[in-house]
Amino acid sequence: MKRDFRIRLALALLLLATARTASAHEPVTGEATAEPVFVFEAVGPEPQSSNIGVNGFFSVDPAQQGSTFQAAVVMDIPGGLHVNSNRPGQKFLIPTVVKVSAPKGFRVTPVTYPRANTRSFRFSDQPLSVYEGRAVFRFNVSVPAGHPLGVETVRVNVRFQSCNEEACFPPASRDLGLRIAIVDRNTPSNRVNTNLFGGGGRRRH
Repeated sequence: MKRDFRIRLALALLLLATARTASAHEPVTGEATAEPVFVFEAVGPEPQSSNIGVNGFFSVDPAQQGSTFQAAVVMDIPGGLHVNSNRPGQKFLIPTVVKVSAPKGFRVTPVTYPRANTRSFRFSDQPLSVYEGRAVFRFNVSVPAGHPLGVETVRVNVRFQSCNEEACFPPASRDLGLRIAIVDRNTPSNRVNTNLFGGGGRRRH
């Protein structure tokens, strides 16, 4: 009888020692729990600016010396997204800004921004001014009469902030290099991209 008791006591002590050894190698969590603990790292909204198309177009090809022609920057915004206008209506929002840098001697008019839509969103207590669908920004370019013949590049930078119905994403910037050939006054100049500028065929100045 005493022998059986000693055996059971020895087994109990062995099991207790094993449990203590295992627990000594477990990380200290501050409290006991029967369920695994998962820690989720906070993740911000996924940037959506890559889904927005930004392209530039001229109304002529090539451009004659001494001529003035039109240019347009076209922003295509997918459904479910919008872009803040150049005057979004809230200080915490980034406005759309289009900056043009032309070759030396060229003259460029100020950019004309399109009419925006006024809409309400969950993240703002006031209606906001936004671009949706397609937004077209326009300006004119003038070539000096004595400008050297060859290919020139008009550079455009577009800075904008896109949003969905719930939140806005970090601002993005796109750089465009719009190349155009400069020809003399006797070389015909073709009207192009008529869906944006109208007209068609050739013209002379």
